[in-house]
Amino acid sequence: MTETPIPAAAPVPGGQTCPSCAAAMPAGTLFCENCGASLGAPAPVDPSARPVSLQGAAPVEGDSPIDEVAPISAATRPVPAAGPAPVTGRVPCRSCGGSVGPDGYCEQCGTKAPSERDHFREAPAAWVAGVCDRGIRHTRNEDAMALSASATAGERAVLVVLDGVSSSLDSDVASLAGARAARDHLRSPLPQGMGTPDGRLAAVTKVFTDTVAVANAAVIAATAPDSPNPASATFVVAVLEHGLVSYANVGDSRAYWLPDGGPGVQLSEDDSVAQQMIAAGISRTQAETSPQAHAITKWLGRDARDLAPRVGQLRLTEPGWLLVCSDGLWNYASEPEALQAQVRISGATDPAALALALTDFANAQGGIDNITVTLARVDGPVAGQHVETADPAVVPAPQAAAPQEETHG
Repeated sequence: MTETPIPAAAPVPGGQTCPSCAAAMPAGTLFCENCGASLGAPAPVDPSARPVSLQGAAPVEGDSPIDEVAPISAATRPVPAAGPAPVTGRVPCRSCGGSVGPDGYCEQCGTKAPSERDHFREAPAAWVAGVCDRGIRHTRNEDAMALSASATAGERAVLVVLDGVSSSLDSDVASLAGARAARDHLRSPLPQGMGTPDGRLAAVTKVFTDTVAVANAAVIAATAPDSPNPASATFVVAVLEHGLVSYANVGDSRAYWLPDGGPGVQLSEDDSVAQQMIAAGISRTQAETSPQAHAITKWLGRDARDLAPRVGQLRLTEPGWLLVCSDGLWNYASEPEALQAQVRISGATDPAALALALTDFANAQGGIDNITVTLARVDGPVAGQHVETADPAVVPAPQAAAPQEETHG
């Protein structure tokens, strides 16, 4: 919406003054034509009216759904083509549920519509869903997710999360491109290898290594060639096929298995200074609250030094939740037990409702970072065994890499 400033020094007879920019407005005007601020009584916020975007939604220009912040500079940048076509329809007004006009403002209460890139959701099937949210502190959402799932529950699902590093440029666009590219690369079922656990793990490791390379190429393609601080992102993926979870990560976005009854488990292992501290014997709490808690040692991007993912598999033996998320969530509930507690508190049995509840939980704790929560619901007992993380013979040994600090707010 192109805005022409209206001088505050020219009051309108019987009119009103905008409390935000002091522009003069005719009586009865619902919103300021100069700055867009609401001039009427604020309408109650309906959480259910928050923006909902279909799978593969592209950014549209607007403000944040959490609170008013500076305009998002990435909103006008093109998103590299990948995945389904962008959603062109507008979501209802978050403040009152009214219709949003072509100028981006609610036709009922005058509130400016938020950016779909700031808060979007995906639900490719009834048993798989995710929420990607800007949080409270950041001025843009650099997280991204891409999901796919079969219609039959438990048959096959792909959950991909990328967390753009805030200290680098174009990470919001690059993370979305990388997530979609990874999801699309995993459209086919994972290989069985030689029919043994080790053979399957070796074959799956090769697929995930190729997937990381594809995602990395997409991140680089979305980065300006002359960027002095190229886009970068962490990466995590989980593929569920008939009760067997295969997962891989680069950086500190995570995958968890949270059964309904038994103890939960963190599947992925961070590439971070905090993880190095834990390996050296420092307590998890101390390591994850240290000044370098979010300094990552591996990432995707033009300046990445090591793209070898950590890979593993887990055969599920009871009903529960497969959770793939960014550190915007686990910042506030790192231990599997803490996440299980939040699942119980929410009372949600639907993945879309639970993803939203966990996102709201993170924002209620401060929302210091972007938040991405993706879930697959697994019902019914399935038999099998735990396949341990691949050893250096399967996954290339990590190379030394200087840590990169993720800026949070």
